[in-house]
Amino acid sequence: METDKKITRRDREEPLQALRLNKEARPALSLSGLLLHFLKIGAMGFGGGMAVIALMERELILKKRVMEAEEFLHGVGLGQVLGPFAVNAALFVGNRAYGPWGGLACAFAFIAPSVLMVIILAWLYFSFHAIPELQNAIGGLGPVVIALILGAAWSMGRKALRSRPAVFMAVLAMGLSILKVNAAYVLIGAGLIGLIAGKRTPDKKSTDRDKPQSPGGPAATCGRALLPAFGAAAGGTSLMASIAWVFLKIGCVFFGGGFVLVPILQQKLETLGWLTPREFIDGVAISNLTPGPIAVLATFAGFRIYGVPGALVATFALFAPSLILMTFLSQGYSRLKAGPRVQNILAGITPAVVGMVVSAAALLAPGALHGLAGLGLLAVAFLLLSRFKWHPAWVLAIGAILGASGVVR
Repeated sequence: METDKKITRRDREEPLQALRLNKEARPALSLSGLLLHFLKIGAMGFGGGMAVIALMERELILKKRVMEAEEFLHGVGLGQVLGPFAVNAALFVGNRAYGPWGGLACAFAFIAPSVLMVIILAWLYFSFHAIPELQNAIGGLGPVVIALILGAAWSMGRKALRSRPAVFMAVLAMGLSILKVNAAYVLIGAGLIGLIAGKRTPDKKSTDRDKPQSPGGPAATCGRALLPAFGAAAGGTSLMASIAWVFLKIGCVFFGGGFVLVPILQQKLETLGWLTPREFIDGVAISNLTPGPIAVLATFAGFRIYGVPGALVATFALFAPSLILMTFLSQGYSRLKAGPRVQNILAGITPAVVGMVVSAAALLAPGALHGLAGLGLLAVAFLLLSRFKWHPAWVLAIGAILGASGVVR
């Protein structure tokens, strides 16, 4: 009789456990919901790559639980290898939830608002030969952006900095980043230290999302699909093909963040006669007025050369190499991270990313915080975001209004 009761209880519990596992295996958001979130993040992600990472961490990791915080930090680290890391992080999140095509869709959704904004501003600039007067409003966003970055660093640090070696790694990475050492070098060094130290992260139970993907599946076709699409877009005219080829080559050496890209583009575009020195400077300013990466400078240059088609081809060609590489890294992530050596490397990279987030706030502070008004807005914004959990869009709107009215400069 007692045995029958045990069997009956087990029979009741097993379906419930299976139901819980199925719920855990499902992504927290539908693909359309994830794309909508990336559109919103792309539309309000002012302040550069780390500010955008802070928004992603807040909206997708803390609120929607799309993935574990540690996994997200690994994605940010991998995204530093080539191209704009905020776009790469968006691809990593989408790829982990919905495979390679989901990753590409999320990357394009994230970058779309900035590309559209640059096209509109470029049209205004080349039509009226002036930059729209948006500088004052943008200036008011600086303290809010710093508050957003500091809030993300605090949230990430509580999970990643649980030992003295991890804290040391974060401080070291922060110091090197403030000294403007290339981010790729910082992360490579952190990974090597983690490998040598032999620090392993705790093993976790795998879920369906962590299972290795077949190398012959969608990931293998992704790169093959991107290049023909690129060729078709570029094949309309010889000028379009030239635009595509020039920006594709630049995209293959796009290491170290957006501002490393600026001198490379300047030399190439001015040599080709595609932009005058004055137009290039104004293009950099316009790129900084948008919420996306400064790499959308390619959109501005492409518009100058061949209108909207030129803008789209230049943007796609510049981003294509990093999107292809990040797709393969994301697909291989589950398989790679299971190895002890890779776990050691990731254990070094994770706290380094936290330190780099803090360094972004430190580097932005001198140019963004002016007087007591700026410091006051920083304190209030940090309180609203961290303590009262206000949505960043509302706090950014307050900063823009204060900047436009001249209260904060």
